[in-house]
Amino acid sequence: MNLDELTAIDVHTHAEVSKDGHTSLSPALFGASAEYFGAHEQPSIERMAAYYRERRMAAVVFTVDAEHATGHPRIANEEIAESCAEHADVLIPFASIDPHKGRAGAREARRLVAGHGVRGFKFHPSLQGFDPDDRMAYPLYEVIEELGAVALFHTGQTGIGAGVPGGAGIRLRHSNPMLVDNVAADFPQLKIILAHPSFPWQDEALAVATHKPGVHIDLSGWSPKYFPPQLVRYANSLLKDKVLFGSDYPVITPDRWLADFAKLDIKPEVRPKILKDNAARLLGLAPKES
Repeated sequence: MNLDELTAIDVHTHAEVSKDGHTSLSPALFGASAEYFGAHEQPSIERMAAYYRERRMAAVVFTVDAEHATGHPRIANEEIAESCAEHADVLIPFASIDPHKGRAGAREARRLVAGHGVRGFKFHPSLQGFDPDDRMAYPLYEVIEELGAVALFHTGQTGIGAGVPGGAGIRLRHSNPMLVDNVAADFPQLKIILAHPSFPWQDEALAVATHKPGVHIDLSGWSPKYFPPQLVRYANSLLKDKVLFGSDYPVITPDRWLADFAKLDIKPEVRPKILKDNAARLLGLAPKES
């Protein structure tokens, strides 16, 4: 991956269909999510690579393992990682391990980082049905911290289950970023990303990212024109080195996100940090300073 040739690094994209057509969500949830977001296309990783290569961007790619809460089999992390390795000039593999898998999940995480080049792990507390600070997940965090990988947590409301009776049993409270604050306190060297503007807990997310050195915020899942003013203010100042470009592709395309971001009142010297530099440093892609 040649950083100098990249215009941006998208830290939040989804690969939700396997090579054999299996989806990461049940057909009911998958269909409801597509209706909610108005995004029915689920491109293959090969097509994702071509899409980002055309735009001179790199992208972090992951799925979500929520087998315990949903009963739906996951897409294999190895498949995601191996497909990304075929397009290593533009794609960066993350994995997802259901925290309910305990120490077996921790062993899998170690294997994925060592043997498959995985650089981080995606958690979706509401979909996976756990509080981020549940001690059940701590063996997994221990391995992620030890290996210098990234833990990316969905925060705030989710479109998954929206409009389905009872929200399909998905509970929003699991995705309050204050629960991740406990994780950041207990694992001070763990690199954490709070994904999305954290509606309705935006101020909590800003507080956690300001207080805990290892906590970052990605801007995925929302068009920038809808960002709350305090998020823009912090991105321009206190958190200018800790805010990251993310689209949530294919739910929101980077083309749409970047067009709206261009109209946002962001300082010229901060834009390249958000679009590429902060992510390159966090993901270990940038050369270390001497």
